[in-house]
Parts: sequence; structure tokens; C-alpha cells
Amino acid sequence: MTTQTLFCDELQTRQGGVWEYVSPSRLSKWLTCPLAFKLQYLEGLRQPTTPSLFLGKVVHAGLEAFYRHRHLGVTLEPADVCRRMLEVWGPTIDAENMTFESAEAEQALQQQAVGLVTAYLGHAPADEKPLAVEVATNAPLVDPWTGEDLGIPLVGIIDLIVGNPDGAVIADFKTSARSSEPLEIFHEIQLTSYAYLFRQLSDQTEAGLEIRSLVKTKTPKIEFHGYPARTDAHFRRLFAVIREYLDALDSGRFNFRPGFHCGMCDFATTRCREWEA
Repeated sequence: MTTQTLFCDELQTRQGGVWEYVSPSRLSKWLTCPLAFKLQYLEGLRQPTTPSLFLGKVVHAGLEAFYRHRHLGVTLEPADVCRRMLEVWGPTIDAENMTFESAEAEQALQQQAVGLVTAYLGHAPADEKPLAVEVATNAPLVDPWTGEDLGIPLVGIIDLIVGNPDGAVIADFKTSARSSEPLEIFHEIQLTSYAYLFRQLSDQTEAGLEIRSLVKTKTPKIEFHGYPARTDAHFRRLFAVIREYLDALDSGRFNFRPGFHCGMCDFATTRCREWEA
């Protein structure tokens, strides 16, 4: 079975309680702050969508439209991609319950989204061949060394898988405020999770992984950062984190974890202040 037939739209995004599946986003939230994880995933509280997060969502929608057409052998012009992206602007506002400070602020964000997508399309390799685009994947979590089935699947949405002469490369899009080499360890859980899913579903080893950054500078910058295929050490660390995460769910203990991230968390000035061990 080929990669193209494996990664298809039959795998849909899953919703459900914390014992239904593990995902990179849930793991990352728990690692950042177990209390914030509890408030979001167990108590159902939701932090407002910021303009930055909203921008990332609509930019992803534009790139998804481009690569879905490219997968079918159709190359959209940048203006057409931007038009399709702006068509989902209103529905995304509704879905995210998004509000803007003013009409001017909304218009400025639209212009920024158009600028980022246009810059990306001018930078992306013209002969790039997508194997899978924005696809939800899931696979049982089976410890590669002990063979133990953890009894819960890993779920993830992979932005893009492209083919190159060495094999398949797993790529993830990020919008960022500044230009810099992203530290690999910041993205290790996500990238290793995607590699695990890819290997489980395709019976292949990825040729590499990429973080593709769309940088929100005055003149947008596009940076591709490549990382090698995951090693045994990466997967051992991933499974160690997953086991600790499942133990936390089982024990029901979700301590707060203060740090620089508190400055970007609305819970820090509300429910977090009420928390006691």
C-alpha cells in the first residue's frame, strides 16, 4: 500500500474525552501546565482566540487549499489561493467566536494573511509533490520495546507530507513573530508523534521533518528548518512522556506549573488564582 492511499480523508478529526485518545496538542498543554490542561480539557473552559492564533488558522486554510489542488495536479495562482482563504474568513470568525478591536484591525490582519501566503507561495519549491495534505491520522500506542499496547490511540493532524528522492518528508506550518532557528526540542513531542503515526500507518521511515515558518515581519519571511528522521531516543522520550501523562489522568492530580507561559494564559488571572493543592 502506498503513502498516497494510506493518508486519505477517511481519517477524520476526532473529538472526545481525555481517555479517548492522546494527541500532541494535549501532551504539549499538559507539559506546559497540568492545571491549564485540566481547565481546558476536563472542565471545558476555553481561552479567547487571539488575533495571532486566528491568523494562523486562516493561513493554514489557504495553504491547505493550495496543496490539496497541487495533490490533484492543479497549481493555483497566489491570488486564487488568497481569495479562497478570505472566503473562510467569516466562517472562521464564527467558529472561533472571534472579535476584533476595530474594522481597521481586522482589515490589517487580512492584509497580513495575504502577505504571508503570497510570500510562502513564492518561496515553496515549484516541483514539490504532496503525498498527503492536512490529514487526521490515528494509530494504537504500542511501546516499540516492550510491545505493550497502552490501550489508547495517538491522534494527530499532519499539515503536509511531501515526497523527495530520499523518501517522505513530514512538514508542519508555523506562523511566528520573529525570524529565528526554532529549537528542535520545542517541537520534539509534535514531530516525534507525527513520525510515529507515519511509520505505523505507512510501514515506512520518514526521510526527515520540517518546520516551515511564515514570519510576520513587515516584509514577510519564509524559513524552512529541516530535522533528521526520528531516532530510538526520540521515541523513548515520547513514550516516557505519554506514560507520565496517563498516570496524571489516572491519579487526577493537575498541579499548576508557573513560568513565562503564564503571561500568555488567561487562566493565570482567573481560575489559576483560585487553585490550591
